[in-house]
Amino acid sequence: MNVASEFAACSEDEIKALLDGGTLTVYSVARPITADRPVDRSAVLATFKFATPAFSGDAGVNLAANPVPAGSVGTPGFARACKADGTVIADFSAGPGLREIKFAEVSCSQGAPVKITAFKFIAEGGWPERPDYYDAHPRPGFAMPLVP
Repeated sequence: MNVASEFAACSEDEIKALLDGGTLTVYSVARPITADRPVDRSAVLATFKFATPAFSGDAGVNLAANPVPAGSVGTPGFARACKADGTVIADFSAGPGLREIKFAEVSCSQGAPVKITAFKFIAEGGWPERPDYYDAHPRPGFAMPLVP
């Protein structure tokens, strides 16, 4: 989990409470280096709405609908969680492998159902991506660019 600076002092339980009625938007690009930066160069793969409460004990995440239809084609890279008013709370790793959010399928196809099968919190700094991939804009056939 990469928390926006405004909420950096919040505990995991406080962050869970802030997400009541909020949204979880799934993107296919490398995540921004912080949750304070905007997402660019990516179409939204899917958007989930958190129920109220968004999390309940050991039951895990509560979503208003799961699955939801994919809005675009791609492989999930990360998901951005926002409060009900649209304020960014945190970014979560998403996709196959050691990620916080797991899906029923590896990739998304427009209109096909996207289903979250697991949602866990990994402490700040526990992201599996290489730091030089953050904010990177890869191009097919070229080496990964380094972000200054």
